[in-house]
Amino acid sequence: MSTHARVLSLIRQLHLYLGIFIAPAILFFAITGALQTVSLHETTKGSTYKPAKWIVMMAQIHKKQTMQVPPQKLQRAATQPSPADSPQKGAAPEDKVVPRNMHSMPLKVFFLLVSAGLITSTFSGLYMSYRYCRNKVAMAVLLIAGIVVPIALTLG
Repeated sequence: MSTHARVLSLIRQLHLYLGIFIAPAILFFAITGALQTVSLHETTKGSTYKPAKWIVMMAQIHKKQTMQVPPQKLQRAATQPSPADSPQKGAAPEDKVVPRNMHSMPLKVFFLLVSAGLITSTFSGLYMSYRYCRNKVAMAVLLIAGIVVPIALTLG
């Protein structure tokens, strides 16, 4: 076997092992990103929707890498409008900049498609790795480690 073939084989193995290990994180970020894209992690002004606590917590892990949701965020999500929605003391109403929400739906649809693609690609990669790999025990250990390590780091 030539040096080039050995290097290519090593790169393929590294890709396989890293892919199996990070697959749970990719799935987590794709799913929580999709939830955030459609704003299921927060309330909007004038809405009666209250997000489930697990969605708020998963969004917090996604965005801030912590399970600790600030109390004011939980309270605001439950009852009050955002402080950004109310004018600041001493500020004239014309000083408030209102962002324009121009054509966000096509971009939201695109990111939802990206999330669906990541989920599908990750599951198909996991399937192929188990189907065509000789060392299924190593694959299972890496997959379990990819699930346990981030949970341990989050809780620890």
